[in-house]
Amino acid sequence: MLFRKKISPSCSYCIHGTQLDDGQFLCSKKGSVSDKQKCMAFRYDPVKRIPVKAKALDFKKYEQEDYSL
Repeated sequence: MLFRKKISPSCSYCIHGTQLDDGQFLCSKKGSVSDKQKCMAFRYDPVKRIPVKAKALDFKKYEQEDYSL
């Protein structure tokens, strides 16, 4: 959920963090930190949160007859 009430803190989607490299963030409060790190200054920024991609549907189980009227 993008706007749920209880968000587990992570520097990867904190308003104070800016991504440097893969897994590294520059925090305006703590300096250079990893994406797993968290602190008391955490403020959630929903724009930085990347949603999980939906699974591709498997149409192999259907026959050509299933698509005809």
